[in-house]
Amino acid sequence: MKPGLILRAALVLLLLALVLKPGLFEPVFAPFAPENGPVIYSRSSLLSLSLSHLGLVAAASLAATLVAVTLAILVTRPAGAAFRPLSRTITNVGQTFPPVAVLALAVPALGFGAGPTLVALFLYGLLPIFENAMTGLSTLPPTTMEAARGIGLDRRQRLLRVELPLAAPVILAGIRLSVVIALGTATIGSTVAARTLGEVIIAGLLTSNTAFVLQGGLIVGLFAVLIYDALVQLEKHLARRMGRG
Repeated sequence: MKPGLILRAALVLLLLALVLKPGLFEPVFAPFAPENGPVIYSRSSLLSLSLSHLGLVAAASLAATLVAVTLAILVTRPAGAAFRPLSRTITNVGQTFPPVAVLALAVPALGFGAGPTLVALFLYGLLPIFENAMTGLSTLPPTTMEAARGIGLDRRQRLLRVELPLAAPVILAGIRLSVVIALGTATIGSTVAARTLGEVIIAGLLTSNTAFVLQGGLIVGLFAVLIYDALVQLEKHLARRMGRG
């Protein structure tokens, strides 16, 4: 078995153990817990928090992908080229405002819970996907596009059968970056009562329990590493299929 596969399998097993059997790691985290204080976070199920965390990230990333890719398609058409500066300004909004500020602005309108967190993750994830989608759609091989026109494909067929498949690896690179950013940023959602792994970290900060902070941070970090790696492998696979890598 290749070393890379062994490492991935080990990280997956470590993540599953941390989420499903956290008590196994009590000796590891004990030195970081307060004297006579709890070592393992047990107020909520870590599995439930993990699934909720991943669900928020998935929903926000899917929405950001749909909006950003659609916008990139529109501004890379001749009729929409004039709107490219405006579209960049719109997608930059999420990067201009810190996620905490977005949460503060969204809570009065949406209330506490998952809503403000979804808005913050959505806005924060737009820019990398949009920029990569626009780059991928703007740098397609001219000979391929001419061949597509030559065989009689109309604009819609060229977009669906040629442009998007060829640009997919570049678009996926933007999605990968957006998802990893969202995985870390989602932790602040617990400050507005969203169910995320940030609940574990915040509980540790409020009680000066470093063991909780390490526990929550390690789980989020492992999710980020594994999802990043999975998307990298998918990106390489698509690049090989499309002959762009």
